[in-house]
Amino acid sequence: MRSICLYFQVHQPFRLRTYRFFNIGQDHHYYDDYQNRHIIRRVSEKSYLPANNLMLELIKEFGSAFKVSYSISGTALEQLEAHVPEVIASFRQLADTGQVEFLAETYAHSLASLANKDEFVRQVEKHAAKVEALFGKRPVTFRNTELIYSDRIGEMVADMGFHTMLTEGAKHILGWKSPNFMYCNSINPKLKVLLRNFRLSDDLTFRFSNQEWSEWPLTTEKFVNWLNKVDKNEEVVNLFLDYETIGEHQWKETGIFDFFRALPTTVFSKSNFRFSTPEDLYNDLQPVSAISVPHAISWADEERDLTAWLGNELQDEAFAKLYSYEPKIRNCTNPGILRDWQYLQTSNHFYYMCTKWFSAGEVHKYFNPYGSPYEAFINYMNVLSDFMIRVDEDAEAVVKVPVKETAAKTKPAKAKKETPAPKPQTKTKVKKKTSK
Repeated sequence: MRSICLYFQVHQPFRLRTYRFFNIGQDHHYYDDYQNRHIIRRVSEKSYLPANNLMLELIKEFGSAFKVSYSISGTALEQLEAHVPEVIASFRQLADTGQVEFLAETYAHSLASLANKDEFVRQVEKHAAKVEALFGKRPVTFRNTELIYSDRIGEMVADMGFHTMLTEGAKHILGWKSPNFMYCNSINPKLKVLLRNFRLSDDLTFRFSNQEWSEWPLTTEKFVNWLNKVDKNEEVVNLFLDYETIGEHQWKETGIFDFFRALPTTVFSKSNFRFSTPEDLYNDLQPVSAISVPHAISWADEERDLTAWLGNELQDEAFAKLYSYEPKIRNCTNPGILRDWQYLQTSNHFYYMCTKWFSAGEVHKYFNPYGSPYEAFINYMNVLSDFMIRVDEDAEAVVKVPVKETAAKTKPAKAKKETPAPKPQTKTKVKKKTSK
């Protein structure tokens, strides 16, 4: 019997408030609390809560025959805990069924895997611990931010102990191969790799309500007919979607809830497919071959590359500046600075700076609080300038304290005249303005 792997991404960033040049050095609160609270509540009401209720109903109806998987970013979990705790409770109900797998990812939904291995590992460990604390089981499957994957990233993930990873079935990587098999990492074959079937996934995510689409309206019978046309030797169809597809990107009025409510019945009655989690597939399937991905891919846009986040000078400058401070963060214990370090790494901040308005304009505008990529860049760099001042001041404070303590401990009670201790270095001035 062949499998459908139904996986959903759940993520919301901490959006930045309008932060002007004159706020630098004066105001250290960076977040638009009203918008963050409003959006998480709205999406929860329209999508997360009714979708979770639907999935729970399907599990109760079909038992072990219906399974689903999620990855929920740390920033989303924090906002749900603060503003909509009933969503966390509903995810716990799903976890308690034993039919749902929760995956690990970077805590801040960041691009750390592209910048710094140590930071990447720290975030993944923090996220895995959070998932275990909330839902009772430590993740064994990993899904990187926006399905970003390369051979090197896969090797790092395997070294952290994960046995399966999800990514995009990009055409320029697969060539003639099909995404509907289990593959493995080309450096460490112990890591199994599941590839997204982007055509069938995007039919649901982007085209479902498009009345100009030749296949509209999409029914479960039509969709299962497409599944049945998949070559009989191909083992798994991976449907990887944003959870907001159900109710937010595709409103209730489009029939999206009705589609997912009817999908299991149609699958079981008109095909030989079953529903499986990535952990099930790890146990059931063997890789048909290694997949070689020397340059990182993602599930974004038509190109399936990194240019949604690191495709222009604005993004590259902001990214490089942020991660240039990672060495100083290692020794930082200030909880406020560590929190902001996490939140400022969230990939959305770089996504808002994207200038790819032609190939994927509408996608990049969704939930974007800025009028242009340049506004997003200036606002982010103003925030980053203030953040760097705080990090530098904290680092100086850490250096000063041990010097005084050491001098006090080593000063003899009665001795010859001491050589004066060296004076602390003059505080380094940091330019407050990084952009105009």
